[in-house]
Amino acid sequence: MGQVLGAIQDQFQGRQWRERQVRKITDKVYDRFKDAPGKSDEGLTFEDVYIAVLEIYNDINKYLPGPHHDPPSKEKLQLMIDEYDFDLNNRLDREEFAEFIRKLTADSLSNISLKLAISFVAAPLIALMTKRATERVPGVGPVVQRLPNSVYASIIAVGVVLAQRSGDDCV
Repeated sequence: MGQVLGAIQDQFQGRQWRERQVRKITDKVYDRFKDAPGKSDEGLTFEDVYIAVLEIYNDINKYLPGPHHDPPSKEKLQLMIDEYDFDLNNRLDREEFAEFIRKLTADSLSNISLKLAISFVAAPLIALMTKRATERVPGVGPVVQRLPNSVYASIIAVGVVLAQRSGDDCV
């Protein structure tokens, strides 16, 4: 029972939960590259970091809703690596890599969070607020009056999601 309550509490803490999830992903990616044959324990090289970034962006684009997010160019990536290489050894250790990935993916994750909030919170709320005005539209009014609020809000939310997805395809 305690595990269930802990999981529910994690979901409601939002930012901390998301940071722990990002940390789990970065640790998993870091360990996979560090444990590869012929690699040293000094940290990840530029090539390792570049491949890791491509894999992470591939997962973001595959599993999270929203538009396609392009990874940064090699030049921008090198500048960011230089910024997060605190010990100046041209390699990123576990902590440097975690901070690097957190900064790199922050914009993508906040964009996705914003779209989800609009789709599933704001759209139904606005739909319910405007339902009464829609009831006076000839031809549509009687249908809207018969629909329960939950069904009407769900239809509007689905419409907003479809509009967002069609807008993402155009970009």
